[in-house]
Amino acid sequence: MKATWWKVLAIVLLAYTVIAGILADVPRLPILNETIRALYFHVTMWFSMIIMLTVGIVYSIRFLKNNRLEDDDMAVEFTNGAILFGVIGIVTGSLWARFTWGAYWTNDPKLNAAAVGLLMYFAYLILRNSLTDMHQRAKISAVYSIFAYAAFIPLIFILPRLTDSLHPGNGGNPGFNAYDMDSQLRMVFYPAIIGWTLLGTWISTVRVRVRRLERKMEETLINQ
Repeated sequence: MKATWWKVLAIVLLAYTVIAGILADVPRLPILNETIRALYFHVTMWFSMIIMLTVGIVYSIRFLKNNRLEDDDMAVEFTNGAILFGVIGIVTGSLWARFTWGAYWTNDPKLNAAAVGLLMYFAYLILRNSLTDMHQRAKISAVYSIFAYAAFIPLIFILPRLTDSLHPGNGGNPGFNAYDMDSQLRMVFYPAIIGWTLLGTWISTVRVRVRRLERKMEETLINQ
């Protein structure tokens, strides 16, 4: 991950996302109107969050298999990055809801499921901070994150589809692909997912290096 090309790509894609997201033409749809531009800064956050959580799970499983703290470093920092994107996703979604549904928060099953999912991962952070032994903390966190991920995916993608929801693609509502995800939106939407994911990866890998340096400094002080 020390190569620079993907970091340059992240900057280019995010610059394109911001500029095109604000200035490019979008479909003129009832109620949504210009607010559909939030698609590039809200829905893409959740896609990036899921990708980063998946990376975190892979490294959690690797830690349980190999018992290497380096794998725990990757697992926790990618999970931290995913939580950050989830919070941004909640905030941007709330702002979007204010101008389309008339309120910052409604009793929508997908909104409530997203909030519950984030609370599960906040509990993950609290759990890690409550444990002092590094190996015990890494092992318990890995197990917790696997179960949290297994609950989070159906909570976000399956359960909201079983009841009425204001979100497109849920509770009988047609998804974006059914009526308004035209080529104009796709030209920004997919690059935005890649750009935000690369940014999250960049942040996470920097945090991993900081974490490892701190551990080496602690070990040096102990050995002196």
